[in-house]
Amino acid sequence: MVSPRDPGQEEGKAGPPDAGLSKRMEQLSRSLDAKRQTDERNASSGRRRESDARGFALAMRLSTEFVAGVLVGGGIGWLFDAGLGTSPWGLIVFLLLGFVAGVLNVLRSAGKLADPLDRERGG
Repeated sequence: MVSPRDPGQEEGKAGPPDAGLSKRMEQLSRSLDAKRQTDERNASSGRRRESDARGFALAMRLSTEFVAGVLVGGGIGWLFDAGLGTSPWGLIVFLLLGFVAGVLNVLRSAGKLADPLDRERGG
């Protein structure tokens, strides 16, 4: 008759006690290795997702800085033209100034250009 616990052994005949233990230890070791690999893959993808989210947030911030500069410059130019009747020169000039301000804001936000207030404080 075959034992339900150890299908390869007959009931009255027990093998060495360490044989079953070593098999279970090997299975446990394989199971733990598989679990560790799965955890490592999940951890690396979690870090990747986090870095992707940070990159997306930075891109949104930089694009917003640029678009805001251009829109504010265009709005001031339009108001300037409407008030003084100098159309289209005020819009053109202030739109270009807004573009330059937007580029400077992007460079400053990205850390490629020092903030003017930091220069004054730092000497």
